[in-house]
Parts: sequence; structure tokens; C-alpha cells
Amino acid sequence: MTASLTRHATSDGPRWALDGHYLPAGFSLSAWLALPAAAAQAALDGAATGEPANGPLLAPIEDVQEAWASGVTYLSSRMAREAESQSADVYQKVYGAARPELFFKAAGWRTVGHGQPIRVRADSHWNVPEPELVLLVDTSGAIRGYSVGNDVSSRSIEGENPLYLPQAKVYDGSCAIGPAIRLCPAAAMTDLPIGLRILRGGEEAFAGQTRTSQIKRGLDELAGYLVRELSFPFGAFLFTGTGIVPDETFTLQSGDVVRIEIDGLVLENPVQ
Repeated sequence: MTASLTRHATSDGPRWALDGHYLPAGFSLSAWLALPAAAAQAALDGAATGEPANGPLLAPIEDVQEAWASGVTYLSSRMAREAESQSADVYQKVYGAARPELFFKAAGWRTVGHGQPIRVRADSHWNVPEPELVLLVDTSGAIRGYSVGNDVSSRSIEGENPLYLPQAKVYDGSCAIGPAIRLCPAAAMTDLPIGLRILRGGEEAFAGQTRTSQIKRGLDELAGYLVRELSFPFGAFLFTGTGIVPDETFTLQSGDVVRIEIDGLVLENPVQ
């Protein structure tokens, strides 16, 4: 059975839990990701206190950690970004290149969790969720597990000019991760189902499915490029790209509810 880490709000501050039971109050994901793999496993074995974790869920990322993202890793994503952009050849080249596209997405303190609101930019007319597998990467670059992520994006801003990518991707309420981290090796993530449902007024406004087997690049490859020439002393979270992209007839609206599921792990956020 795969173990899961969750992070909860308590009267004494955020606290981590393993499989539904609190870990000791001093447990830190950042410190745990700095341990060698064998020591990290030993640190979790028998560590749960037995006290049920009943505090509200928080995003399973600590304030000092960073979330990064990979782009154009699915063929469908490449085609969608070519269609929206005035510089389509940029996306054609990066899809086939040896080096992947990587970009900063959010600081841990700016990331929202399951049930918390996400946002769309007021200065963008075309906004979409991007459902993604999110890798948990330790300080050495090894993959320790995964979570569910929503890389909320302004397609109109990015389509206007690829150099506007940070504005299209990085703003308040644009990054959601949760509800938990499943601890497992990268080999267990190679063919997971990913589903997206968007509800509007209680009715389904959009739905789509893909699988992680459709990612063009290996997960270890993406993590390896992330830590090449860049250190992460607290570990990192890496979005692996989206294979579900609504077309130009759909844009997120305030009041929508975005539900992303990866192999039974569900992240749901209302749009503010």
C-alpha cells in the first residue's frame, strides 16, 4: 500500500500526517527531503503518533519550498500552444529539443491547497486550468512521490508573446497542489490516469482525460534537468506538463469548480 503525506492546519500551526495520523510536531518535509533515501524511509517507519489528523487540509508544501513546472511535454499541449501563439515555431522546437522547457511557478507560501480558491487574471480574456502530475523531488534530484497540481494559466497573455510566460503563469491563486503526496518511485507513475472536470452552476462545463504515459519525456529526465546547475536545499515540486487543454471556446469563470483526479487522488478548487 502506498503511503501518503498530508499537511493540516492546527492551533499550533501546520502539521504533517502520514496515512491519516499526525507525525511528531517537529517533522519537516524540507528536512526529510534532505535525508538519504534509506534514512528517509527509516524516519517514517513507526513515526506516526496514532493521533487522527483532523485539522483542515493545507497545500502539502512548506513555505520555504518552490514549485517549478515543465512545458510542452504532451503533443496536445504543443499543438494547443502553437494554435494560440504568434510564434508557433518556438513550441515546435522545444517539444523536439533535448532540453525541456522549465519555469518557476510559485513559492510554497503562495500555493493553495485542496478546497482553497484559485484565480484568473483580471487582465486576461482566456484562462484555463492545467491538470498535472506534480513530482516531489528531494535535495539530490531523486523523485520521492507525487501530488496533483493545477497550473492555472492565461492563454491569451502567453499567446500574445512567449516572453510574457511569467505573467501568464505566475500570479496570486495560479498554483494549486493537493490534497496529499503519495510516496512512491517514478516507475509507479508512468501510466497514471489524469481526469479534469469543470463544473459551472452545478453542471459539467468541460471534461477531459489523458494518461501520464503520454508525456514525451521521462520523469527522471525532467527532475534531472531541474537540479542541473540549480540547488534545492529544501527539495522541490515539479509540474510535469498538461495533456488536457480546453480550446478557445472555453475560459474559466468566477464560480466554476475545477476537479482534477490522478489515480483516485482528487484536487478540487473553486474559482474566485
